[in-house]
Amino acid sequence: MILNNFFISVGRNIIQFMHFLGGIANLAFQTFWMIFTPPFNKDRTLEQIKKAGFDSLPIVSLVALFIGFIFALQTAYFMQRIGSEIYIASMVALSVVRELGPVITALVVAGRVGAAITAELGSMQVTEQIDALETLASNPIRYLVVPRFLALTLVLPLLTLYADAIGIFGSYIICVFKLGISSSMYMHVTFDALLYKDLFTGIFKSVFFGMIIALVSCYEGFNVEGGAEGVGQATTKSVVTTFILIIIADCFFTALFYFIFP
Repeated sequence: MILNNFFISVGRNIIQFMHFLGGIANLAFQTFWMIFTPPFNKDRTLEQIKKAGFDSLPIVSLVALFIGFIFALQTAYFMQRIGSEIYIASMVALSVVRELGPVITALVVAGRVGAAITAELGSMQVTEQIDALETLASNPIRYLVVPRFLALTLVLPLLTLYADAIGIFGSYIICVFKLGISSSMYMHVTFDALLYKDLFTGIFKSVFFGMIIALVSCYEGFNVEGGAEGVGQATTKSVVTTFILIIIADCFFTALFYFIFP
């Protein structure tokens, strides 16, 4: 009996997962199609760019700065034991630009913007505002999803570059004012260690992270059931799912770039 229930549970979860993948794929296809077909809604896209980008600057700045502080201090703990403090700059720069910057920024935006998108669309769904859009001959995907998708896809790479700079600045403060490394030496080692492929890796990842956040958040918002409680459950599910997919995508792209650009 226990074994039977176990297989039933596994089968149910697999079916739900395949249904989720199918829904995301369908939403992605329709979104990509409507991006390149008129009419275009520039005003709503610009509005979403402000919400997802400019309004996220304070929290991204704070998180990136302290990531730079923490990583520099943790690296210094080991590097001081082997007398190689100067290499802290290159280690922090590479780690932030290739991994920490894109991933941490994506997680912060997913928690802040993605949750807001799911809650907003979920509230519209339970109050039948999305049905009203269809009644008025407005396509909900074109009106609601496309602007958010474009905004997150465009804004996240810019936020990632900004977070990279702030994280390196945080490391700079620790290395120069705490460890006694000269400012010119720190900057020389940092820029000497970074290559164009390192920047490309982080930006490339962030584009896909933005797509993941937009599609998952909108999909969960469109499929809310059960009123206010359903909105809360969908928001939680959206954030958790987005976090997991971002980490999986990061692992995949890291392995891919490792073999392409060794």
